Amino acid sequence: MYLIRKETKEVLVTAFALFSLFFGAGNLILPPLLGNQSGDLWWLVALGFCASAVLIPIMGIMAHAKLQGTIFDFGKKVSPTFSLVYSLLIYAISISLPSPRTAAVTHEMAIEPFFNSPPLLTSIIYFSLVFVFVINRSKILNILGKLLTPAIILILFLIIGTAIFSYDFAFDETVFQNPFSEGILEGYQTFDAIGAVVVGGVIIISINLRKKEATYEEKKMLIRRSGWLAGLSLFLIYAGLIVTGALMHGEFSADISRTALLGGISTKTLGGTANWFLSILVSLACFTTAVGIVTGTADFIKYRFHDSQTVYLTTAILGCILGIVMGQFNVGYIIAVALPALMFIYPITIVLILLNIVPDKLASQKVFRAVVLTTIIFSIPDFLGSIGFAEALSYVQGFIPLSTYSLGWVLPAGAVFAMVNVLDKEQT
Repeated sequence: MYLIRKETKEVLVTAFALFSLFFGAGNLILPPLLGNQSGDLWWLVALGFCASAVLIPIMGIMAHAKLQGTIFDFGKKVSPTFSLVYSLLIYAISISLPSPRTAAVTHEMAIEPFFNSPPLLTSIIYFSLVFVFVINRSKILNILGKLLTPAIILILFLIIGTAIFSYDFAFDETVFQNPFSEGILEGYQTFDAIGAVVVGGVIIISINLRKKEATYEEKKMLIRRSGWLAGLSLFLIYAGLIVTGALMHGEFSADISRTALLGGISTKTLGGTANWFLSILVSLACFTTAVGIVTGTADFIKYRFHDSQTVYLTTAILGCILGIVMGQFNVGYIIAVALPALMFIYPITIVLILLNIVPDKLASQKVFRAVVLTTIIFSIPDFLGSIGFAEALSYVQGFIPLSTYSLGWVLPAGAVFAMVNVLDKEQT
């Protein structure tokens, strides 16, 4: 009985750590507006959103469990040069977009409603504090993170529960032509698949330190159970916020911003005091996320330059300057700017995650190279379409299945995966 309780505790502790890893406060602003626009097809949008914001990130953790390495190991089978370029690109995107977005969310949720100050001032103060914590590597943030996440979760479940039991299940018609794919693409904006690749190794290291005598299979089972438990929790919250947004479709104007909608839903369900409290908690959680991103980026670059402290300091400064520059813009603008980068890097990330979890006999170096190259090629039309060339590419997209859904890479990558494996089998 004691062993069962101990094993259950290990699963719960690891699941909470995984949940905290993915549960970025900035992500909370995405599902409510998605639900508000999804209408009667909120469930289909929720499935699409959770496919890219929950299922793929959890698979990324499974891949880490198998690799027992870092982000560099994800693309190593393609080539070391590709893996290095991919890693640098991921970190560049991380400090340029999701990190500044945390400052923008903080300004819109916790500063703008109470103080008449410009977003640039918020961004400057915010990333000056981020820099101080990155340089000092304070453990205070880890303690705060353990307290903030449960508090935010409690408030969110109260909001979701209140909405579900207070509103009639009557919905408007959806504004989306392709609800499922819209959900998938909005899920890209959580950056959680990238998060799984970047910092998933931290969870693996933590498990190795706690369970030094455990076998590979025992650790793998622990990660698998914890991963699905964390994924179920994320699914419940994301789906709950989407249905909440759908239920309250008539309460807000059609052009309301993501942050204003989350605040408005909080106020209407729990009152103004709860909304104020949620704003503070979300802001603090955003801050811990920004510190983690800048620190992780600086650590990676430092490692590539023979543990140079000067390189660490320079990277931290550049990361915070980028944060100030981008963080002064509103959340909607940052999300719009992020889309082209995500349309290119997310398919590659998804493919690398999937290739690293399939059996090794199905993921040879040839398979890695062929599938990744195919994904890159067929992601280009989606990328170009996201920066304003959709009409010019309409003829080309007509020949690429799912391209009209911005998922033109999916079937070609799957087909090449199958073909290369068949050819490999015939040659052996």
